[in-house]
Amino acid sequence: MAKEVRLPQLGQTMVEGTVVNCSISVGDEVKKGDIIFEIETDKATLELESPDEGFVKNILVSIEQSIRVGEPLLVLGQKDETVPQSYIDSLTEKIQRGEPSGMGVIPIEIKIENSSDNITGQNIKDALANNSSSQSTVSLDQVGLGQRFPVNRLQKLTAQRMLKSKREIPCFYLTVKTDVTGLVELRDRLNDNNDVKYSYNDFIIKAIATGLEKFPIMTGQIDGDMIKVQESINVGLAISVPGGLVVPVLKDVNNKDIKQISSDSVTLIDKARSNKLALTDLEGACITISNLGAFGVDNFIPIVVPGQCCILGVGKINNICVPDNGIMVIRKQMNITLSVDHKIVNGAYAAQFMDFVHKLLEDASSFDIDK
Repeated sequence: MAKEVRLPQLGQTMVEGTVVNCSISVGDEVKKGDIIFEIETDKATLELESPDEGFVKNILVSIEQSIRVGEPLLVLGQKDETVPQSYIDSLTEKIQRGEPSGMGVIPIEIKIENSSDNITGQNIKDALANNSSSQSTVSLDQVGLGQRFPVNRLQKLTAQRMLKSKREIPCFYLTVKTDVTGLVELRDRLNDNNDVKYSYNDFIIKAIATGLEKFPIMTGQIDGDMIKVQESINVGLAISVPGGLVVPVLKDVNNKDIKQISSDSVTLIDKARSNKLALTDLEGACITISNLGAFGVDNFIPIVVPGQCCILGVGKINNICVPDNGIMVIRKQMNITLSVDHKIVNGAYAAQFMDFVHKLLEDASSFDIDK
């Protein structure tokens, strides 16, 4: 009995996906759990596992084709089973018209009497090989003057979302100079005395989460004529990966201590750089943190991610001289800049949030895990 494998909903907001790779050909035997496609959503490119087993009778989609959730991807059947071409054509027409008829694997009873239809299908692996040159990821370190190189899928996705942000999100920007001398000393002490090695991002994430608890409208999203405040505090962390930028999400951060946040961050960063992020790792953020301090950037204005109210840009930590009781002392200072959607939050409310986070970062005792 032939079975259709359809595109499942890989995330809560997913309505369609684009086929970017295929691991099977017509005639191949597929086991449950085998990787059969790579599907690009509006958030990431994910591996799709087969929900059933059988032999590939027909592949209904092609590389770069976008289809809606519930539309058929391929047909599985018994090894010697014959599937009528008329049936394959009917499935293909549904895809072209955008008529999803369900999700997952749907068994189809097919009665064949003296059918002369031949099994036909497109070898997507060959199509991918033919297009491989245009889809390859180019190392930016290797690009020279006058060179042309293809834009990869992650770059296209980022460009689309940033353009949407600039068109639809009227932002204002707040910058604060933060004295993090105590925080630097605390981090050094913790890293000397613990197996866990903490990054500055861990403390910033915790301060942001605490601030969002006190100023919950900063988590808001436009929902029709309403502003919807998020139920949980999830913080996105912008990470540079080969070929572009991804923003995995740390969940329920306000309920975790610095040690848990550090562990979660390390796990997500490793998954991001090894291309193993799941769609659930990329969903649910109510704010994003982008830290360019390691690249020597003093301050910058980041672009709000669509679906979020704000994003925090973090600069490098500089040594500055300040007067203290008639003498000059060296302090550690870091600039932080908040980009805010003015449709959701006004300047006064966002300034209070920023001031609260700023003071938390200056009071290192609030993070001490030994307390």
